[in-house]
Amino acid sequence: MMSNIVLMPILIPFFGAIFLLLLPRKVVIQRILALITSIVLILANIYLVYYVYQNGIVAVTLGNWPAPFGISIVGDMLAVLLVTTTSLILLATLIYSFYSIGKPRERFLYYPAVLFMIVGVNGSFLTGDIFNLFVFFEVMLMASYVLLVLGGTTIQLKATVKYLLINVIGSAFLVVAIALLYSMLGTLNMADISQKISEIHGGNTGMITVVAVLFLFVFGLKAGIFPLYFWLPGSYFAPPIPVLALFGALLTKVGVYAIIRVYTLFFYNETSFALPLLSTLALVTIVLGVIGAISYYDMKTIMIYNILIAVGVILFSVSLMTRESMTGAIFYLIHDMLIKGTLFLVIGVIIAMTGFSSIKKFSGLMSVKPSLGWAFFIAALGLAGIPPLSGFIGKLLIIEGAFSVQNYVGGIVVLLSSLFVLLSMIKIFSKGFWGEKKGDFKLDIPYRKMMVPVLFLLVISVGYGIFSEAMYPLITKAVDPLVDPSIYIQAVLGE
Repeated sequence: MMSNIVLMPILIPFFGAIFLLLLPRKVVIQRILALITSIVLILANIYLVYYVYQNGIVAVTLGNWPAPFGISIVGDMLAVLLVTTTSLILLATLIYSFYSIGKPRERFLYYPAVLFMIVGVNGSFLTGDIFNLFVFFEVMLMASYVLLVLGGTTIQLKATVKYLLINVIGSAFLVVAIALLYSMLGTLNMADISQKISEIHGGNTGMITVVAVLFLFVFGLKAGIFPLYFWLPGSYFAPPIPVLALFGALLTKVGVYAIIRVYTLFFYNETSFALPLLSTLALVTIVLGVIGAISYYDMKTIMIYNILIAVGVILFSVSLMTRESMTGAIFYLIHDMLIKGTLFLVIGVIIAMTGFSSIKKFSGLMSVKPSLGWAFFIAALGLAGIPPLSGFIGKLLIIEGAFSVQNYVGGIVVLLSSLFVLLSMIKIFSKGFWGEKKGDFKLDIPYRKMMVPVLFLLVISVGYGIFSEAMYPLITKAVDPLVDPSIYIQAVLGE
């Protein structure tokens, strides 16, 4: 029965969202219930991390069917760390929403939509069935459509149309990829797929490569990898800050996680084409992300291009398929979720105070709110990977992993990207916070209340770097099934 606890990260937000749908106009009650749901979710996830650390991978097959015939939900350490990080970002974003999203949006089912999106995100992390990965993707995407369009501004409606079309195309290709895989192997269980792919020899290996590239196309579209990122800057610019924080911290990371899971479980032997392709595209993504980040003066746009840089860094590390590089990728993935959530919320406070997203429109903010300036500065250093903050540990492991397999070009690109990330952040800090005071600052916003979730995430992010040694056993346990798929297979199939 204890194995059923792996369902909690999906069931808690699901029932929370259902209950909130019954109270559509009661804004205060919606806030309280959403907050309680997120706190209960954090506690359940922390217990789940402890349980998996003590007992190993937790797998449950729904309906009492034996694997691979039933639908499997699998909680390995990677999945439970990601759902825990997701729940922390959810709590911070909900608290921030109370003071910024506005009652009109709150009355139109904002909180149920957020919780349904978390159902899709957590389900994507935990599913052990490739078709149900598609199902949870769709749950996540449908909720994100609602969040993107809520408010009905012209820029939101335009962005939603583009976002909707791109994701419908991606979903269609995902179904095709799953159908091809099923036609060859006759199974949808991810552990069973891994086992059967390893037994394939001869003519079918070419089709496996085709399916690997199809999955890279689909998940790369959702992650924002080159050349499939074209939709992301425009679509992510449109929604209000709390929604943007959720999108930036979580949605692209689900695509990254999906690539990590299928490539380490299914396609780890595809070294002739699929993995070199992933490596090349990841490096190009870093370069183009850097160009975007240093070219713009809009804070939101700069941060959106920094999302692309992080996606490229993580996926380049994954493509190396070594224990060291994979450890760096997982460490950096969790760091990036936390720091992106922090920085988008900080930028939201700046926009609320100045009325502008462009740093050309204001300056001298440090003289008004120095605490905001230092919070941004610390978060910016974390994003750039300055020691002892969490970005440094992940980048160091990734660069070491690249150099250990003689991929010096990739390692140098990742190293240089840190300098350009720092440059893009210092540009915001120097132009927006320093210099002569310019612009009308709104000091009547609920500044202290808005800073609570910012500091909450910032403290966790800083602690994640400073106490990285304490986190290392958990990260190592998360990496084990990635470098040795038999651990995952045995936990699910019991073979």
